[in-house]
Amino acid sequence: MYAIIETGGKQVKVEAGQEIWVEKINAEAGEVVTFDKVLFVGGENVKVGAPLVAGATVTAKVEKQGRAKKIVVFKLKAKKNYRRKQGHRQPYTKLVIEAINA
Repeated sequence: MYAIIETGGKQVKVEAGQEIWVEKINAEAGEVVTFDKVLFVGGENVKVGAPLVAGATVTAKVEKQGRAKKIVVFKLKAKKNYRRKQGHRQPYTKLVIEAINA
């Protein structure tokens, strides 16, 4: 059984036991979070939401909070002596999917 959930403005396909990395969620490591924005549930009984599947939830355990590798944002305007260098590290939350309740 799998489900498609919405979190952090993105849609993620999840299965029980899977590890996923999503946009930062305000929860401590070890806490259990519940996603109620379930768009689709697949498997033996397929349920398609319009836009959400009524009564369906996905529970996940927060494994850790972290930050991704640094990316360099470099702006340049040729022949105008304009250069800007900036770094960015996107925060993320690592989750382990525990159950899909449909």
